[in-house]
Order: sequence, then structure tokens, then C-alpha cells
Amino acid sequence: MVTDIKDITHAVEASAVMGLLPPRPRLLALGEPTHGADTLLDVRNELFRQLVEQEGYRWIAIESDCLRGLVVDDHVTSGAGTLDEVMEHGFSHGFGASAANRELVRWMREHNEGRPASERVRFAGFDGPLEMTGGASPRQALTALHAYLAARVDADLLPCTPETLDRLLGPDDRWTEPAAMMDPSRSVGQRPDATQLRLLADDLVALFEARIPQPVAASASEDWHRAHLYGRTATGLLRYHFWMADTSPARMGRLLDLRGSMMAANLLSLAERAPTLVFAHNSHLQRDKSSMRLGDLPLEWWSAGAIVSTRLGEGYAFLATAVGTLHHQGVDAPPPDTVEGLLYALPEERCVVDSRRLAAAVADAEPAARVSPWFGYAPLDPVQVAGTDGIVFVRDAWPSQASAVSGDD
Repeated sequence: MVTDIKDITHAVEASAVMGLLPPRPRLLALGEPTHGADTLLDVRNELFRQLVEQEGYRWIAIESDCLRGLVVDDHVTSGAGTLDEVMEHGFSHGFGASAANRELVRWMREHNEGRPASERVRFAGFDGPLEMTGGASPRQALTALHAYLAARVDADLLPCTPETLDRLLGPDDRWTEPAAMMDPSRSVGQRPDATQLRLLADDLVALFEARIPQPVAASASEDWHRAHLYGRTATGLLRYHFWMADTSPARMGRLLDLRGSMMAANLLSLAERAPTLVFAHNSHLQRDKSSMRLGDLPLEWWSAGAIVSTRLGEGYAFLATAVGTLHHQGVDAPPPDTVEGLLYALPEERCVVDSRRLAAAVADAEPAARVSPWFGYAPLDPVQVAGTDGIVFVRDAWPSQASAVSGDD
């Protein structure tokens, strides 16, 4: 396809990544084409360490439940809970079973020991409290926001009491009914009590924004940021449940849009705080429109990365990861006329590639799109290569020896 691309490849190091970018981005997004390959997470972990030590990055945000992520952050910053407890309760999507995620948490806690708050590394989940089967109950987010406000404003300003919230919420399992994802009639999201909760959540967020501007004191700032997270999560979840009850053809597309917007809001909040490494599936971080098929239904949506990129401009950078093989999933060496095949011919086990120069080099050859025999791996779309800020290529990717994580994204 091209004679030589060695001069546009580099070792996967923070200095090489920064050399591909304009000013240091507030959000540096590293995508993965599949879940469950700890080889890719090992690359992420090493890059994050270098970004912390060499470039002043202070946060890592991964595609996991934003509320569960608070458990991890409490542990790495203060030592709360045991490592086993954190891995069990601090991750969604089964990611707590990953040995590489466990090593990340262990390193972050070790790094923070004895350091002042300004030098500590922080952890965030940036996904909504959502799984493939639906959304969580809004109870945790709503009651935490209410409690934050109740401690700081006059009682007569609150739109409801905790007892009213509890009554309207009802049992949590009615919100998490797995059948509701495929059967809208099983969702509670458009019932009168859910509608009333949406109005109350909106009033609570409005009160928070009007009466409690962001505090200057560092001791109060963390509580404020968490309350802000609770507010956008509560309204986002209630909106998500509302559209789970929808029966129109637009239902699934709307749910994907809502998940993307919830992710984007969490990332934008992190961008205001400190330089952050973001890690998630490529489809959640790319600038181009994302797409998937659900049975015979084609779906398209603008991902969190696309939304955030339009807001931050050069403050957002995206590195897509591509792999040569996933032998354990039947994904063998890529055809030589694909982008992955071209990179697979290089001697390096891992490298970062100047994607814009790569796109220019292969433009005349019009590389073919790789087709995966396994649904859980999404190959690079050659058309989208130029829309990335770099490509991290891993020749052979393997799962964790401890356990495997689902390939669903």
C-alpha cells in the first residue's frame, strides 16, 4: 500500500503522544476497539503513569458508572475501603474483574500516599449508571442531592421532603427491571410518580444552581462537585427511564443519544478541574458519528467524544486504538490491504502512529475495511483515520488472566 511508514510511528510514550498534539489537551481520550483485553489496559496504565509524572495529568476517567466511581476515588485519595471491596463495588460493566484495572487502582493509591491534595491523582467513571439491560434507580443521586441542599438552604426552599422522594421512588427493582429494555411497557419511566420525580429533580437542580454557586474553599469544593454530579445524574436517569417507556421507532436512538450526552456532561465537568486521561470504547470517543446495528435496526448517534470535541476544540484530543489479533476471540492476522494489516507488518509490538500522515500516505491505495469475525471487536474505519489525533497499535491483545470481561460496549 505504501513503501515505508516507519518514520510516522513512535514508541507508546507520553512524550511521543504530546508530540502529535497542539497544546496539552484538557481531555486526552484513548479509545479501545474491544472490551476485556487487559493488554490494552496495560498500555493505558503505563501511559497514564507517564502523563502524571511528565505532563501534569491528575485524573483518569473510564467508561464506568459515574456514581460507583466515587467509591474508587475515595479509596485512591484517602484509603477508604479495601482493594477487594473497591473492585467489587466501584466499577460497572464487569470491569472490576480486570487485573489491569486492579493494578491501576493499586498504583493510584500508592502514588497518593503522603502527597498533598493538589498532587494526588483522581479517578472518575464517566458513564451514566447504565447497563445493557437499562438504567439504575435514581434514588442514590436524588437523595444525595436533596441531602446536600437540605444542609445548606432554608427548608421552605426545598420542593419536597425526603419522605416524598422515598414514596415516589418506590422499590428500586421496579426501575431496574431487565425486561424493560426490550419491552417499553415494563418501564416505569412515564408513570405519574416518575413524571413528578422529573419535575422535583429539575427543581432541586435549579435550586442548587441558584443558591449554591461553586465555592472557593477547597474543603467545600469537593462536596459541590459531587452535588453537581448527583444533579445531572438524577435528571439524566429520569430522562433515560422516560424514553425507555417510549414505543416509537426513535426509542433506541434516543437512548443512545441520552447516554452520549450524560457521558459528555461528565467529561466537560472533569475538563474544568484538571487535565484528564479518558479511556473508553472508540465508538464513545470518536469525532465522527457512531453507528451500530441492533438486530435489523441500524442506529446512529453522536458520541460523547463528538459532543465534547465541538465544545473544547483543541482542548480535546482522541487517540484510537487498533489491534492486530485477538486470537482468543478468533480474530487472527488482519488482511494486508487494511489499515490494521499495514500496521501489523511493522516489527513493533506496540506503537503510536501519526494518523493524519498515515491517512495521507494510504489515500491513493484506498485501504479496505477490516471485517471482524467476532461481534465484540470493532475494526478501524479507514474513512475515520484522519479524524483521529493518533492511532495506538497493539499487535496482539489478550484478556486478563484473572477473568474475562464481556465484549459488549
